[in-house]
Formats: sequence, C-alpha cells, structure tokens
Amino acid sequence: METLEGKPLPEWLLKPIFENDEVPNVESYKGKPLLIMFFYMGCPGCKGRAIPFANRIVYEDSGVQVIGIHTRFEGRTYSDEELMAAKEEFYIRFPYYRDLPEAKTFNEYKAGGTPHWLLVNKDGVVIQSIFGSDPNNALLRLDLKIKELTQN
Repeated sequence: METLEGKPLPEWLLKPIFENDEVPNVESYKGKPLLIMFFYMGCPGCKGRAIPFANRIVYEDSGVQVIGIHTRFEGRTYSDEELMAAKEEFYIRFPYYRDLPEAKTFNEYKAGGTPHWLLVNKDGVVIQSIFGSDPNNALLRLDLKIKELTQN
C-alpha cells in the first residue's frame, strides 16, 4: 500500500468542531514533531486504545504535538454536538477537527482505516504511517518511533 512516508505532509482540509476554534495549517506545526491520529467515534479501537494512547503522548509532554482528525469513510455521521461531548467522555486532551468533506484528508493522506497514525518530523516530513491500535503492534511501533525521534 502506498503511504506518505518520506514525503512532506500535504495541506489538510478540516473543519472546526468547537465554536471559536480555528483550524491550524500544516505549516504551523513545523519545528516540533507532530502525531496525527485519524479516528472515528464508531470505532471501538479508536475509543478504547487510540484516544488513550494519544492522550498519554500529551500527558507525558514528550515534545510531540498531537492532533486528531475525525473522519468518516463508512458508518453514520456524527454531529458536532456528539463530537464535542466526546471531549469529556473520553478525556480528549488534544485538538481535534472534522475531516471535510467526509474523508478527503483521510484519502489524501493514504490512511488505511481508523485509527490511522502519521508521525511527522520537525521539518514536516512523514516518517511513519501506520494503521491500527494493537498495543503489541501499531502502538508499540509508534511509541518506539516517537522515542527515537525525540531522543535525537
């Protein structure tokens, strides 16, 4: 499967979920590593493992910025109100936005499903693109890559 690994992160097309939120552009994240998580509220792995993993990265203040992109490539559409309520229900501590239209950024970033992760270095180049939330596979590999990236 084709990925964006080794390529500059393209601009995204996202919509704010929360009133008064502005969607940052890709350029505003340069200078520090960035972890992007594509997720869907109808995905059990997203709610049970991926969101907690992303929260842990934020809590540990590992030097990696985190952004969530709620996408819908199948299943029902969640309202902004439902996505706002998820912030408290799942203790989401990173900014997240809605992919528009539906899965445009998801498709352009060559995501394989939800959750899908992109780890971007400080120069804006994708260094890892990985699907899944298995703690002994995707999350472990992602964790190791984050440590490698932030310890150099």
